[in-house]
Amino acid sequence: MCGRRHGLVWLFAAIGCACATPARGPAAGQGETASTAARDNMRSIIDGARIDAVAGKLVAKHGRTQEERVRRGLAQVALFWREVDGTPDDFEAFCLDQFVSDTARLDGELARYERNIEAISGHAVALGRFLREPTDLDTGEPLPVDILFAAFNPFDHASEDAFRTRVAFAALLNFRAFEPQDLKGLTRAQWAQARLTQGYSLRIPGEARQVATRAYTVADDYIANYNIHMGRLVAASGERPFPDDLVLISHWGLRDHIKAMYSDPEGNLARQRLIARVMERIIRQEIPAAVIDNPDVDWDPERNTVAARQGSGKPAPSAAREDDRRYAVWQGVFKAERGIDAWSPVYHTLISRKFDLEREIPEKTVEGLLVDVLSAPVAKDVAALIAKRLGRPLEPFDIWYDGFKARSEVGGDELDRKVGERYKDVKSFEASIPDILKTLAFTEEAASYLSGRILVDPARGAGHAMGAGMRSDQAHLRTRAPREGMNYKGYNIAMHELGHCVEQTFSLDKVDHTLLAGVPNTAFTEAFAFMFQDRDLDVLGIGTRGEREKALAAVDTYWMTFEIAGVALLDMASWRFMYDHPEATPAELREAVVTKAIEIWNRYYAPVLGVKDSPILAVYSHLVSAGLYMPDYPIGHLIETQLERYVEGRKLGAEMERMCAQGRITPDEWMRGAVGAPISARPLIDAATAAVPRISM
Repeated sequence: MCGRRHGLVWLFAAIGCACATPARGPAAGQGETASTAARDNMRSIIDGARIDAVAGKLVAKHGRTQEERVRRGLAQVALFWREVDGTPDDFEAFCLDQFVSDTARLDGELARYERNIEAISGHAVALGRFLREPTDLDTGEPLPVDILFAAFNPFDHASEDAFRTRVAFAALLNFRAFEPQDLKGLTRAQWAQARLTQGYSLRIPGEARQVATRAYTVADDYIANYNIHMGRLVAASGERPFPDDLVLISHWGLRDHIKAMYSDPEGNLARQRLIARVMERIIRQEIPAAVIDNPDVDWDPERNTVAARQGSGKPAPSAAREDDRRYAVWQGVFKAERGIDAWSPVYHTLISRKFDLEREIPEKTVEGLLVDVLSAPVAKDVAALIAKRLGRPLEPFDIWYDGFKARSEVGGDELDRKVGERYKDVKSFEASIPDILKTLAFTEEAASYLSGRILVDPARGAGHAMGAGMRSDQAHLRTRAPREGMNYKGYNIAMHELGHCVEQTFSLDKVDHTLLAGVPNTAFTEAFAFMFQDRDLDVLGIGTRGEREKALAAVDTYWMTFEIAGVALLDMASWRFMYDHPEATPAELREAVVTKAIEIWNRYYAPVLGVKDSPILAVYSHLVSAGLYMPDYPIGHLIETQLERYVEGRKLGAEMERMCAQGRITPDEWMRGAVGAPISARPLIDAATAAVPRISM
């Protein structure tokens, strides 16, 4: 589940959205070759003497008061001016013609950029969404050509086209590219200027973008079809412990089924262990290729043997394992990003682009937040509480213990029944959005407005939210729903994605400058999605938010964050390995990921759960297909806790609209405006520490 950032955020991701800071060398092990190629590819043909000469002419024309703006703008243009853009004389002629000193005209230019970029971005999103429908939506078997169209993005050349037409150069000439340390105390107009120039601080050619689009499309398709037919699993006893029609996608469906079975922890323990064994086979790439998304093959995960389904008439299948495809697909994404590295003069690796550019939170700061969560003494207290509730020693899959939620007191069948009675399909969920929002303390006016801006589609994969790219478009909520009707899993995902869609709509429609559309980074939209997901039983009319429920929620959020923080560390460690070993084989990547997963487990989890050497953190599909996405989840939980504490006693709808209207400013600035404090792990840890004794009573 994730909220796919689109709109102006999408366009800036496509053409870069970094401050135009001086180029810096990569961190150790982050691709010296890529940085050398970057310097060659991005070498400017404009020297200091030419800049001085042009500056003199512009100052003579516009006055000494413009000298600082003139020199800054010329330097920003010169950084990206290549031979393909023209001669130094062409550079001079362009700058003399396009420099604007009149304040009113500058305001007009900024407004024109906002209007036009919104249109470009919005239509790009709408077209991409349309082309991906056969692969994203559960509307019939995709055709072979659909995967080709899904990888076809006419806007892959947007970055280079913006420079070739000199639209980017005009922005860099006239508007300031703020340094990270200067992104404080800006006016709203200055913020809009900052985000405009950040959008042109990378110049990635269309060919490199197309390679990346194809790689991510292949990864998405691989993950979307990674289904396990649970009715074909055979336990060591020879029993078939799961219903014949149960199909679970990896990892979401497998993990969520483990969670759902805590409603009867004793009766379901063997089933949970069997699913955990399936996960290990996937992680270690020991799973037979024949059992993936195949209803005609019986599989004993413990012995790792296969047989043709009785009565299927099929020949005996091969037991050959899937030949490291999981890791080859992951490396395909890495190689595509390396192609972009070579064109990034400031942010030389995906690691840098993700943390310094997209999240605007340094990698070391994020790592520190994650370690704070993982090292908190309360982790052992929560684990002891779980073990007491289960009446047994903990096992690795208990990182997904789900018994602190109010729904754990309601059986899975009962939850499915309640959801099925209310939502016959995804469209009935869509029709209920106004009532859902009013239940969550949105005004009738806001509920009506938002429901008119959000459409619900049947997802082929686990589900996601796809925000609009322009205010005349709509956000799309995707969730998985069986043909016979929506069940609790699909509903729970839908509530998560609804949180994304509400944020996406508010942060596009309610901002004063569309150049600021969005939230600071993906972790913020995840925080809102978690808040909606946590209120799913309230919407069903079976949840309460009393003191005990709040204590349970605090411990539950901590445990979820504790679990996902390790996956985030693994994501980060895996990408460091790939940059340190760019020529590694898929098998070598597999061994490295498994080793690092076990190392992280033994450092942070084994002391808490009492069992060593588990690779289970590596099961997450995001690792393969999402390109360093995982840190957004634990950061999102930290933000969620701070937002929840603030909105307590207040109206969620009004507060959410106010917060989202800040737009895409820096994370700490946004948090200070929203709740009065920067991002911290301390509120989450303190809340859980205070809650454990109240639950134990």
